[in-house]
Formats: sequence, structure tokens, C-alpha cells
Amino acid sequence: MVKVINTSGKRKTAIARATLKEGAGRIRINSVPLEIYGTELIRMKISEPLLLLPDAQSGIDITIDVKGGGVMGQAEAVRTALARGILKWYNDPQIKDAYLTYDRTLLVNDSRQKETKKPHGRGARKKFQKSYR
Repeated sequence: MVKVINTSGKRKTAIARATLKEGAGRIRINSVPLEIYGTELIRMKISEPLLLLPDAQSGIDITIDVKGGGVMGQAEAVRTALARGILKWYNDPQIKDAYLTYDRTLLVNDSRQKETKKPHGRGARKKFQKSYR
């Protein structure tokens, strides 16, 4: 029986779905290997859960599909899905403690959303200038 784990992560309007299965330790995001995905900053952001546990990805193939939002929102959604998947795969409370002490958003979705635009202004809070004459 092959072990398969599905997890997800969200940030703003980006949603990432990760699938973990036994394999050679490859990580693919939207069918692109992590080594060549996006910019250096995005790769560093995504690989934070892997840097905290150096041997975490050995023997696991991780496939992540992400859509919606911008590049950083997608990167943070991917890292949440990745960290949750690794935690679920190993089922070790020490991993959970390591992730939570480093950064809580590795395991918990950041629920902040953009505030909606209101009338009589250009955005959520800014109002058009008032003129008396």
C-alpha cells in the first residue's frame, strides 16, 4: 500500500494543494522543480520548512498545485501546505514544536484579507477631498 497525504495552505486569495507520496525526494510546484521555480527570494520562502528539518524531504515526492493571488501570496500558501504535509507525514510532535517556535504561519493560515473599497473614496479608508467653495 502506497502512503499518500494531501494538505493545503492559504494566503490572501492564493490556495496551494500539496500531495506527498513515497519517492526520490523531488519537489514540484505547478510541475516546475523547486530549484528553478520563481525568484531566489520565493525559493527561500518556500524552502523554510525544509531548512528547519534537513532530512525531511528524503524519500518523499511532493507535488504542489497553487493558483490565485500574487507571487508572494502563492509562496506563503505553498510553504504552509509543505509544512503541514511534512508534519502529517512524520506525525512527530517535535516537528510541530520546531515549526511553531520558528513561525506560526508555517502551520496556521494567515487569515488577513484586503479590506474592501468603500464609497466616496479611492480605497478602503482614503476619501476624496472635501471642498466648501
